[in-house]
Amino acid sequence: MVNWLSIVYLLISIPFGLVSTWVLDSVGLRCAVILSAWLNMMGSIIRMFGILKFLSLGSQSYWYLFTGQCLCALAQPLIIFSPTKLAALWFPDHQRAKANMIGSMSNPLGVLIANVLSPALVPEGKHIPLMLGVYAVPAVTACALATVGIHEKVPPTPPSASATTSTSQPFLVSLKMLLRNKPYIILAVCFGGGIGTFTCFSALLEQILCEKGYSNEFAGLNGALFTVCGLLGAFLLSLYVDRTRKFIESTKICFCLSALASIVFAVSSRFRHQAITLAITSSVFGFFGFAIYPIAMELAVECSYPVGEGTSTGLIFVASQIEGVILMVLLQAFTVRVSEDPSSTCALDQDGALDWTTPVLVLAGLCSAMACFYVIFFHTDYKRLHAETNGDLVKAEDAATADVPEA
Repeated sequence: MVNWLSIVYLLISIPFGLVSTWVLDSVGLRCAVILSAWLNMMGSIIRMFGILKFLSLGSQSYWYLFTGQCLCALAQPLIIFSPTKLAALWFPDHQRAKANMIGSMSNPLGVLIANVLSPALVPEGKHIPLMLGVYAVPAVTACALATVGIHEKVPPTPPSASATTSTSQPFLVSLKMLLRNKPYIILAVCFGGGIGTFTCFSALLEQILCEKGYSNEFAGLNGALFTVCGLLGAFLLSLYVDRTRKFIESTKICFCLSALASIVFAVSSRFRHQAITLAITSSVFGFFGFAIYPIAMELAVECSYPVGEGTSTGLIFVASQIEGVILMVLLQAFTVRVSEDPSSTCALDQDGALDWTTPVLVLAGLCSAMACFYVIFFHTDYKRLHAETNGDLVKAEDAATADVPEA
């Protein structure tokens, strides 16, 4: 039941992700952000109502919680697809990767804050209503800020040549162009699988480690290191890519290093008393894995131009959700029931604990296979940058020609 509260995000994002791409590219960035903020606020409030004792909902309380989670899941694609669109419409070409990084990494930063706050807010089960009430506050605040503070969907002056032609293709035409674009399909499969791997890692980390005797606090520390180092990696790589434009080389190197870190984690997590190794490995995994995210989103726009940014990044996210659902179900199916181990820190049921040896090895193998496939087969031109360069040249020639008669 707990895992379903995570899986529902993946399942809902698959069909609604396509709707979100249409909203972003056809209706506009402003509408997408405001709609997302309202859905997230309503979902957060319903989750909080679901477990308030004075409502006496009894056995229905889980379904109120689940319904609120579904509304929040509807909000997720709208806001996660927005950073690439925001970077393209509101920032010049030498600032796009940084802008995308800040927008993209705000989501894992929120997850990190929640992971740190939750144990402090909920020392016992009876404090869960307090936690959900606290988490409703930023949702309400964000909704108010989005509704009152966002007035325009585009700036009065386009910051780059490509911003003037953003979303120039109709939605269905854009989908057909993407499905015929070989480099984009490779990027969607490999990078979508990478996001799915990270989703599974974050959701199942505590269950994987507790069977070998690691505490919930240590699992939380690993999750925090994973996210903090990931934010640092994304920040540094975005600065580098904005300066050098080496999207492909950066993503390939980081993907390979992430795969190596996943192998080390898969092996070391199967032994006891490996806390330092696990902490370092989680940090490295996050540093290089998270660093790929904003750069790959920009790369998706580069290899699919002139398709709208919302559609090109949204389809990758939908692919990641499909792969994430498959991985979550597959990994749980590979677990094996074992007899109760006195060193285990898992919350055991009557059937005993779960052994995660096979699932983590499968996860590392899939991550490595996707990295190899991406390195070998992904090649593309930077279509948006080339279009902007050619557009600037045409403008310069036009300006020079216009000055001749006056001279």
